[in-house]
Amino acid sequence: GSWSHEVAVNVAAGRLFKAAMLDWHNLGPKIVPDFISSGSVVSGDGAVGAIREIKINNPAIPFSYVKERLDFVDHDKFEAKQTLVEGGGLGKMFESATTHFKFEPSSNGGCIVKVTATYKILPGLPDESAKAKEGITNLMKAAEAYLLANPTAYA
Repeated sequence: GSWSHEVAVNVAAGRLFKAAMLDWHNLGPKIVPDFISSGSVVSGDGAVGAIREIKINNPAIPFSYVKERLDFVDHDKFEAKQTLVEGGGLGKMFESATTHFKFEPSSNGGCIVKVTATYKILPGLPDESAKAKEGITNLMKAAEAYLLANPTAYA
C-alpha cells in the first residue's frame, strides 16, 4: 500500500529540511522528548547509505526504535527517501516500508512538506496510515515551533 500526506509549515523549506530530516536524530529528542528518547547515526556520515537509529519512548507506539537507511538525498531540492531497515514494526507489522519527503517552498516564505509512504503490511494486520499521518504532522509542527522560537537555528 501507500499513502501521501501534506503538512503546511511556516518555516523556510531549507531550514525545516535540515532540522526535521537531516538532523532529526539530534533535534527530535530535544523538542519531543515524550516521543523520542534518543537518536544517533549508526553508520555512514549522513550521505546516501547512512543508517540512523531513533529510540521511541511513547507507550502509544507499538515499537521502541526505528533504524532508517538514507536511500536518496537532494540538498538543493530539499528531498530525501529512507527505508526502514530494523525496528519500527518491521517483521511484526510490515514486510517493508519506505518514506519519501519533499520540502517545497511556498509563496508565504514557509513550505509544504509532502510525504509519500510505500509499504507492505503483513497479512491480517490493520492499516495504521491515519496514525502515521497524524504522527508526521505532529513532528513537523514541533519542528516548526522550535525553528520559529529559534530563528538562527538551522539557518
